[in-house]
Amino acid sequence: MVTGGAGFLGSHLCEKLLSQDNDVLCVDNYYSGNRDNIAHLLANPRFELMRHDVTFPLYVEVDEIYNLACPASPIHYQRDPVQTTKTSVHGAINMLGLAKRTNARILQASTSEVYGDPEIHPQQEWYWGNVNPIGIRSCYDEGKRCAETLFFDYYRQHGLEIKIVRIFNTYGPRMHPNDGRVVSNFIVQALRGEDITIYGDGTQTRSFCYVDDLIDGFVRMMASPGQFVGPVNMGNPGEFTMLELAESVLRLTQSKSKLNFMPLPKDDPKQRQPDISLATRELNWKPTIPLEDGLQKTIEYFKKIAI
Repeated sequence: MVTGGAGFLGSHLCEKLLSQDNDVLCVDNYYSGNRDNIAHLLANPRFELMRHDVTFPLYVEVDEIYNLACPASPIHYQRDPVQTTKTSVHGAINMLGLAKRTNARILQASTSEVYGDPEIHPQQEWYWGNVNPIGIRSCYDEGKRCAETLFFDYYRQHGLEIKIVRIFNTYGPRMHPNDGRVVSNFIVQALRGEDITIYGDGTQTRSFCYVDDLIDGFVRMMASPGQFVGPVNMGNPGEFTMLELAESVLRLTQSKSKLNFMPLPKDDPKQRQPDISLATRELNWKPTIPLEDGLQKTIEYFKKIAI
């Protein structure tokens, strides 16, 4: 079962699992997911789609649960911050309860946002983070942190088989064109010939992992030995400034867009780069798709859809 299965990451994960001849139950309430993302899978007899909100209990029979349900871009998770927190916390409780009842292995899609605005660089899994608990991003950051707490408490108290992955910036086809994330923002603005919006002076950094690399990491983590539960960072350690990303997008789209500098949003982290040595050691995983190759595939996707 994949919760959030009609979302950007969830739809790619459903595809991957089906390609391995699994039966896949996709669960989504379409808050930020989109039925179009999985429409091409509906004819597959091994694929089942269920409209459901994970903040309510779910009674199905499964042996593996990938819990991806939660809006992940600031525009979506800040639209209804109470619901965002409920999705992370109540959703985790309900999915953990389902895993306990069915004796299923369960993977939590956590986030690099648990590190907040980090005081160490790059970020390693032992770092507890620097998070504002009452800021405008807290519904997402603290919701995901609480979900990790619940996963480990179910692991210690009930012996549940858990896996936790901390996702760093991921991009690729099926990103929502208006999700407010930097890759989709830059590409859409460049293709429209609009000014590219850069917050701050453009020197803040991010690392960008192409979606296929991340999904491969999810599947490896779920299949890993039971004693390895994580959390484990997954992302591309290649670090780029926002200016470097903008320049790459302009070059690949051949756009004449100009750069427009705006004030940095509150609590926006200045640096984000994963240390993936744990994933490399335990899962033999590391990203293989260079940024420019992934950007080209993502640009081609956005050219095909109405933006």
